[in-house]
Amino acid sequence: MERREFAKLALLGGVGAIAAPAVVKATDVRMPRRLAIDRCCGVLVDVQGSFLDQVDASRRDKIIRDTTNFARLLGFYKVPVVVTSEQPVDQKGTLPQEIAQHLGDLAVAFEKNAFDLTGEQRIKDHFARLNRKQIIMAGCETDVCVLQSCLGLISLGYEVYLVEELLFSSSRNVDAALARMKSEGAVLLTYKSLFYELSAVVRHTQTQRATLGPFPRDLPDSLEETQS
Repeated sequence: MERREFAKLALLGGVGAIAAPAVVKATDVRMPRRLAIDRCCGVLVDVQGSFLDQVDASRRDKIIRDTTNFARLLGFYKVPVVVTSEQPVDQKGTLPQEIAQHLGDLAVAFEKNAFDLTGEQRIKDHFARLNRKQIIMAGCETDVCVLQSCLGLISLGYEVYLVEELLFSSSRNVDAALARMKSEGAVLLTYKSLFYELSAVVRHTQTQRATLGPFPRDLPDSLEETQS
């Protein structure tokens, strides 16, 4: 066998044997489903004073206002929420009271040392007890704790939905982080999409409508309405 032909076969998978192309099974691809209220859990990652102070004042006010509406929306639909705060909390602060007061009884707060919230066993155990596989995530920083937490949750089999307008960072460009999360299976959605997807589920379920009561009329369907 000539040296050139030997090298060619070696690159293809060995002398005298050409490797078969890899077969991707349908079960290997995680396809996101429609959001379902009884499968959802909200997550607010590190919305703390020290991180909010890194953005300009007008944007800071809007983040708080928009995240408050997010909390109210999930609260109305009785969706549990996990709130994380990065330690040391006495230096970095906690979730602003404007948001916290709208979270309701189904919200649980955790302090964490790891960038990835799934690096904290207490938080992992809480998610396991909730048994809700669809995670709707907001918070900061997009390219650090949100990114790491998103990857951690996906590795554990959760579906992650990122509310793009409610993610923020001290970095000006977070395109690479968003692209990486999306490539790993995270779904980007808007607050408006979330608003109407949850609404559509309840609208067709009379029992849920009766349980939830009247929808708050001052809760906007789009965050554009809250801009300064």
